[in-house]
This record gives sequence, structure tokens and C-alpha cells, in this order.
Amino acid sequence: MIRVESLTKVFRRPRTFPGVLGSLRTLVTRQYEERVAVDDVSFEIPRGEVVGYLGANGAGKSTTVKMLTGILTPTSGLVEVDGRVPWRDRTANARAVGVVFGQRSQLWWDLPLIESLRLVGDLYDVPADRFTASLRRMRDLLGLDDFLDTPVRQLSLGQRMRGDLAAAMLYEPPILYLDEPTVGLDVLAKQAVREFIADTNRDGRTTVVLTTHDLADVEALCKRIILIDKGRLLYDGGIDALVTAYAPPRRLVVHLAGAAEDTRTFDLSGDTPVPALIGQIAAEHAIRDLSIEEPGLEDVLKRIYAESAG
Repeated sequence: MIRVESLTKVFRRPRTFPGVLGSLRTLVTRQYEERVAVDDVSFEIPRGEVVGYLGANGAGKSTTVKMLTGILTPTSGLVEVDGRVPWRDRTANARAVGVVFGQRSQLWWDLPLIESLRLVGDLYDVPADRFTASLRRMRDLLGLDDFLDTPVRQLSLGQRMRGDLAAAMLYEPPILYLDEPTVGLDVLAKQAVREFIADTNRDGRTTVVLTTHDLADVEALCKRIILIDKGRLLYDGGIDALVTAYAPPRRLVVHLAGAAEDTRTFDLSGDTPVPALIGQIAAEHAIRDLSIEEPGLEDVLKRIYAESAG
């Protein structure tokens, strides 16, 4: 469904110089500064898969999504989405993909949500019977009925996000790009969004590419992640394999009894005799509680980013 080979995007801007004379020099200079946002990235995503596309801020995630949607043209490399080159065939590509940017809405601000959805149906030439059936499904899955007649500007963040998801999937595209779809949402709204994504993908109907900083989204929805940092591909594979390969040591967390809160943490390597360690601590201190923390995806990514930065 999606094929990316040696994808690279370099942004160029004129070099700036300080001061008044520097400003004049900037206007006429032919010197440029370059920033590599995506650097020789390759991957393939088969039809019906949900993939987490992860990275720290500035890693190149959103830039990649914009090239997949045809918003940006790459500096070099190849992208095919369902057999099309996105930036060469933007109209056909736009009809085949749904896009939700968590920080931006595609809805009309002053119109009731239902009118925005009708406009989306008109823009994508959705037949009346198909529009009615699709809208019914969106209303059921996303619980839209309570605010369908409310102007978009009066919707809460969670309601607006559900409206954006409905608009993105109303014309039933085979590919859905989600860029931070749960940012700023409360727990219940996040759960509603996750359930919608899972249902949309069920039976392989829709291929989903998810970029997010909320790793609970990834763990709930994805079996595979693609990890980039500073524009370069670091990892492409299953979550379990990543945790196994890069997980930091387990930790023993001990809460000591006493008036003041005192918590001690001990890293546990593979051969650490845990009972002996606990016995040693108990001989020296009164223990109120203790637990063993297993490393998760968040711990792994922190470690990978730290090593990359170093």
C-alpha cells in the first residue's frame, strides 16, 4: 500500500546576518542554510496494517506524513501510495487518503458540524445513499449525535477531534494518516478515538499510519513501529522485539517506612539475586512497600533517544 525508498527532504533558507547592514545583506545574499528533515528513509507498509511512526520533536515525522499526502515534494527518493506518486497526482491521492492533524482542523469553524460533513461529502462526490450510510456509522462509532448541530467553534477539543475523524473517514478512504490525534484529550476522549481507529482498521479495511507522543496509543493499536531520529531511520519492527533488544534493566522500587517519604530504586541486571537484595535492604531498613518495575516502550524510547543524542 505504501512504499518509501531513500526518502529525503532538505529545507533551504537564506542565511541571515545581524544588524541593519546584515539585514540588507540578507536581502541580496545567495548564501543558504540547509536543514535535513528526513534523511534517506525507506520502508514498506502492506495493506491493512496499523503502524506507529515515532520520533522525538523535530525527528521528521510530520514532514514524512506531508510527503506521503502530497503536501510536500521530497528533495530526493521515491514514494508510492496505492500505486500513485502523491505530489504528482495530488487529486487522486487526496481522494484515497484521510488525514487528521491533531493541532489543525479541517472543519469549517462557523458551520454546524453536520454542515461541515455535508460539505466534505460534496467535495469528495459521495453519493447520497453512501453518505447517509457512512454518516450513520460515524454517528454510532464516534457518538456525534449530541453535537452534530453545534457550530465547530463551540465544540470541545474532544468533540472537534471526533468530528475531524468523521470528516477524514466519511468518504471511506483506504488509508488514514493520524498526526497526534489524541493530543490534549482527556482519558475518555482518548479511549473513544482509539476504539474508532481499531474499528476502522478491523478486517484490514483501512491502512493506518499513526504519529503520536502518547505511547498508550501505540501500545493499544500497533504491532509494528517505525522509529526515526534526526530524520534517519533507527528501527522498523515489532514492539516486543524493540523492548527486548533495547530495554533498560528492571528496577526494584522500595518505599521505606518512616515519617518522611523515602524511596530507593535499584537496577536489576539479569543475574541480580533479588531475594538476597531485598533481604539485605530489610536488614538495614523498615520496608513499607516494594515493587519490581518492568521496562516498557516509554523507557526504551527514552534510552534510545538519550544514546542518539550522546
